[in-house]
Amino acid sequence: MLKYTAKRLVQSLITLFIIITIVFSLMRLMPVEGYFQNFDKLDKNQIHTALQSMGLLDPLPIQLKNFYLQILHGSLGNSMIYRPNVPVMEIIGSKAPVSIFMGLASMAIALLLGLPLGTAMARGKSGFWDKFGTAFIVFITAVPAAVYYLLVQLYFTDWFGLPILFSAANPVSWVLPTVSLSLGNIAYYAMWLRRYMVDELNKDYIRLARAKGVDSKSIMKNHVFRNAFVPMVQYLPTSLLYTIAGSIYIESLYSVPGMGGLLVNVIQRQDNNMVQALVLIYSAVGIVGLLLGDVLMNLMDPRISFVKKGGAR
Repeated sequence: MLKYTAKRLVQSLITLFIIITIVFSLMRLMPVEGYFQNFDKLDKNQIHTALQSMGLLDPLPIQLKNFYLQILHGSLGNSMIYRPNVPVMEIIGSKAPVSIFMGLASMAIALLLGLPLGTAMARGKSGFWDKFGTAFIVFITAVPAAVYYLLVQLYFTDWFGLPILFSAANPVSWVLPTVSLSLGNIAYYAMWLRRYMVDELNKDYIRLARAKGVDSKSIMKNHVFRNAFVPMVQYLPTSLLYTIAGSIYIESLYSVPGMGGLLVNVIQRQDNNMVQALVLIYSAVGIVGLLLGDVLMNLMDPRISFVKKGGAR
């Protein structure tokens, strides 16, 4: 296990290195306006001098080396337009707590509703809950997320008298964006748990347990659910980290001052340093999520081996 974790950690670092290199190189192709607050008021000599002072006229390998040294010192540079000369990490640090709290709350809702729904669908195939869950999953899967987010915002504010926009000072205003953020994961968890549980129910050891007189409730709880949940564990860290990082659309829709809305804002303002930093953070989140997923799945079921022949990845 330790050997595999170390191997995956090295692979993750290499992948992150490649992503940083590509993103950094692509950002150097962006217009230089993204490095100036008052670009239109500057002449060519002023622009050239400023770019030179920022090291943006150095050869790309030198710029990349300096950027990696900057990262090792815990810095992602300063914002140029969104909040001029303010460190990127300071800006993100003020936005991250909102996204983290909302993300954790939405994940809790998704687990509390998605797992029981998937279990009920598997236990009563073709029954009410199976039909209800299937209809919900098809709706969430087939309809663009932007559409049902708007439907939630439009009708729930009217039916339940909930605020249409977010306010950190008003706890009730957290409800709609949090619920909206959980819908996709509810459908995802219910769909895959049902599939895994139905697959387990058709295996020989379940038939043997039933033949021996083991009651259905015990079979579902101690065997079917437990074994079906193991492969799902692999995807929980990734979905959790992405949710915590913030939903770009939802945070913009409800004016939530989190990381997702921040990314939209800095792209619109063409703040190149901020865009670069946020893209790298989202990339790192995805890589860490995949690594934690494999480790967590092995901890849940020690029989799974990623290093032995037949179980390698």
